[in-house]
Amino acid sequence: MRKWLISLLVLVMVLTSFSAVFAMGNGNGHQYGHEKGEGNPHDFQLGVEALLTDHKDLIEGKKVGLITNPTGVDQELTSIVDLLHEDPDVDLTALYGPEHGVRGSAQAGEYVEYYTDEQTGLPVYSLYGETRKPTTEMLEDIDVLLFDIQDVGTRFYTYIYTMAYTMEAAEENDIPFIVLDRPNPLGGEKVEGPVLDPDYTSFVGNYPIPLRHGMTVGELAKFFNEEFAIGVDLTVVEMNGWERNMYYDDTPLDFVAPSPNMPTVDTALVYPGAALIEGTSNVSEGRGTTQPFELLGAAFINSTEFAETLNELELPGVLFRAASFTPTFSKNAGELNHGIQIHVTDKEVFQPVETGLHIVKTMHDRYPEEMEFRSFFDNLIGNGWVREAIVEGQSVEEIKSQWQEELATFNQVRKQYLIY
Repeated sequence: MRKWLISLLVLVMVLTSFSAVFAMGNGNGHQYGHEKGEGNPHDFQLGVEALLTDHKDLIEGKKVGLITNPTGVDQELTSIVDLLHEDPDVDLTALYGPEHGVRGSAQAGEYVEYYTDEQTGLPVYSLYGETRKPTTEMLEDIDVLLFDIQDVGTRFYTYIYTMAYTMEAAEENDIPFIVLDRPNPLGGEKVEGPVLDPDYTSFVGNYPIPLRHGMTVGELAKFFNEEFAIGVDLTVVEMNGWERNMYYDDTPLDFVAPSPNMPTVDTALVYPGAALIEGTSNVSEGRGTTQPFELLGAAFINSTEFAETLNELELPGVLFRAASFTPTFSKNAGELNHGIQIHVTDKEVFQPVETGLHIVKTMHDRYPEEMEFRSFFDNLIGNGWVREAIVEGQSVEEIKSQWQEELATFNQVRKQYLIY
């Protein structure tokens, strides 16, 4: 009998241990969000889902204007356009498209005219090109404006300024403005790069914020509204389950390309620094390839030597691979380019802005006669002195030291507008 009881106790202990391991392997509330797919996806809510679940009173019985693009989807990848259009409690009246359009069919810089949406029959007004700010005529019969677009966490991505312009138009026409919040793909903790000099204000930098701002679109809306006296009647419908340390692939969300040349999360990760190459006239930033902003090069570069030089810097969280490619369109189209592919090995320590500056400086130092800056570089970096410092031979460390004071000031102001 005693041996039988001992055997039974051993069996119970084994089964209990197995159950505990099984439970840990299937995730739990404490671990949710740290790995894609873990936990209950219903614990995570986007702003659009919170709106339709808990805050529908904000739009019920009102004529709704919607600023969106293909990223305006719920976790089932259903477009907010279709969700609102098919909802009997919602009167969706008009659509407004940023750069690339509501359905995302236009390439960078391509003007999207007024048209009728094929799926819904609704009028679509372009907010890129000749009219970046909605006119009073565009806002006729609109009681409330909704904004639902995925940002990529970088100052020179134009969607956040489309948001600001429509906020201004809403205030001028006494229309409430609602932002449906979405994650910052680069997380919400790290802030990098120089703060924009107001003398270099443009559609790729409309407010004095750093290159990597570390804020969600909802937080930016609050920041723009208060710090720059837009003064619109603003509501931010918050996410549930997002934390500041989360990058995009730490969420349960599938990535929808915000624009034709932002195809993956990896693209967004390198974009704050790699896109500085757009400020040259003869070096390809990889547009016209399947890996824009990850591939950088030109005909005059020795790819092996260039990659070796960059790897010798031992920059945190990144390696560079010698690569050659032929863009099918955009800069250097149809021409064989030699350069690098950027491989992020540790996103937690990777510094995209510093990395981008090292790439630009190394390229300039090795090929000073061949590499050509254009004035657009100053618009991207947000000032005129960084380009001059590179040409004069200053180190990246010296350049970084000159923007730290303004960056620290921004960080203090930024804290007032953080939601999460």
